[in-house]
Amino acid sequence: MNYSIKTEALSYAGRAGPIQAYMSRPDDNEARPAVIVIHEIWGLNNHIRDVADRFARQGYVALAPHLFSSGHVPKEMLSEENIRVTMQFFLSIPPERQRDMDYARQQLEKLPEERRRVVQSLMGVIFSLPTHKLTEELLAAVEYLKTKSFVKGDRIGSVGFCFGGGMSAKLACTGQTNACVIFYGENPSPIDRVAGIKGPVLGIYGGLDHRINAGLSELVGAMVKYEKDFEMRIYPGAPHAFFNDTNPVNYREAAAKQAWDQTLRFFARSLLQ
Repeated sequence: MNYSIKTEALSYAGRAGPIQAYMSRPDDNEARPAVIVIHEIWGLNNHIRDVADRFARQGYVALAPHLFSSGHVPKEMLSEENIRVTMQFFLSIPPERQRDMDYARQQLEKLPEERRRVVQSLMGVIFSLPTHKLTEELLAAVEYLKTKSFVKGDRIGSVGFCFGGGMSAKLACTGQTNACVIFYGENPSPIDRVAGIKGPVLGIYGGLDHRINAGLSELVGAMVKYEKDFEMRIYPGAPHAFFNDTNPVNYREAAAKQAWDQTLRFFARSLLQ
């Protein structure tokens, strides 16, 4: 499929005020399944917009909320420039060391004082994000989609990457979505929250993403315990964030293409049929 699409920047009513978002959908008014596309820790950017467009070309209504536009997050720190500086710093670290906090601190000390201050401050914000409140903002996105005549309200899924992968899982645990894809996201906490999941779940992980993968046995155990429809794929040789084709350090083309095809097959089974 390769539908013509139309896109728009919009806002929907969140729990703590308007949430900025990007919508991409086929250029018609036919009711279709929807996918909520949840960004990485870097916020809503052109990569995530492109992913939304790719889903729209496949026949889905794709909504990508900018969770950092909510009233729960200090916007002055999460400016595009601060995010750019911090992302540039992390991309300077080899993939196999990006989860090594001691190494990251050593590299941080080498930055000019102003850039170091920005990175330290932004990381402080990022690691204290109120994910329980942001989950509520994603529930507001589900509610918003259900008001649209061009959305099949009983066929709404989510997909997220990195931070967004964890948020996709948390949203699924509310029982308010029909399918969930997790790209290398952290497990719900406590893990027994997976009992609330109503639809099938696909987990996609990189073989070199050791910190995230350390929790997979716990996730699999919970999915089995609560008899959930769960499938998982680990791509050997792929690091964290391997799907992001704007990240030249972590992107792995072959794994990303296979993961995309697997995601489309999963949503076709769980949302289109």
